[in-house]
Amino acid sequence: MKTTLSLLFAAALSLTSMPAHAVKWDLSTMTCKQFLESGEDNIGVVLTWMDGWYKGDEDNAIIDTDVFIENAKKFGAYCGKNPTVSVVTAADEILGK
Repeated sequence: MKTTLSLLFAAALSLTSMPAHAVKWDLSTMTCKQFLESGEDNIGVVLTWMDGWYKGDEDNAIIDTDVFIENAKKFGAYCGKNPTVSVVTAADEILGK
């Protein structure tokens, strides 16, 4: 659990230290391969976005780290087996939206 919290904290810190120029990611065109090769910080940002996006309004402001880790493992395994699939398609498969 400490590792997950550290990863989330590192992702949040990396956002504050990003250069002034904005980067836009179109997750519907990002492949699983690109996602897996994007680096730990970017992976953390995308996983955190997916966690919030697919929860919607139903879970309020709650992050269940056990569920987060389990979903991240499932997502990583799916992307490893399907490198050409878009990140959004993979998330739909894993998180069911």
